[in-house]
Amino acid sequence: MADPETIKTAFERNQKVVKLRPEKGQNTAVTTVRLYNGTTCKVEHKHWKFLVDIGTGEGGNDAGPGPGILERGALGSCLAIACSQMAAVMEVPINNLEVKVETDSDARGIFGIDDRPSGYEAVRYTIFIESPAPEDHLRQVFEEVERLNPTLDNFRRALPVDGKLVINHNKMKVKQE
Repeated sequence: MADPETIKTAFERNQKVVKLRPEKGQNTAVTTVRLYNGTTCKVEHKHWKFLVDIGTGEGGNDAGPGPGILERGALGSCLAIACSQMAAVMEVPINNLEVKVETDSDARGIFGIDDRPSGYEAVRYTIFIESPAPEDHLRQVFEEVERLNPTLDNFRRALPVDGKLVINHNKMKVKQE
C-alpha cells in the first residue's frame, strides 16, 4: 500500500532528481487506440489495456466507459492523487478523500446543429476531505494541488494540438477483434 511516508519519500526523491537533472522530467507519452466493432476502442499504454466505447443509445456497443467519463475520471483521479501526495509531503493526515467532477455540455455542437463548441462549456470539481488536521493546513494542500496539478493545467490552458491523417499506410496493422 502506498502509505504517506512512501508517497512523501518518492515525491521528494523525484523532485530532487528533476531539479538536478531537468531532462529526467521531460518525456513524450504515447498511447495507442485501435477501433473495432464499429465504436469500441482498445486503448494500450505500456502494460495497461482497456476498452473505451459509447453507449448503445449513441449507436455504440457500451463495451467500456466513454471518453467523457475518462476525461472526468482523469481530472478527478489526478486531483485525488495530488491531494494524497501533497498531504503526505506537508505531513497533513487524510482519513478519506473523494472528488466529484461535473461537466456541462450542449449536444447541438457535437451534431453540428449550430456553431457552438462541441466540447465542454464548463467543468467543476469539488474535493471532499475528512481529516483531523486544522482547516488552514488542508487549504494549503488544496492550494498546492491547484497550483501544480498537471491534468487540471491541461483543462485550464489552451495547448497546441497537431493532428495528421495517414491513408493506406502499408505498415498500419489494424486488427479487427
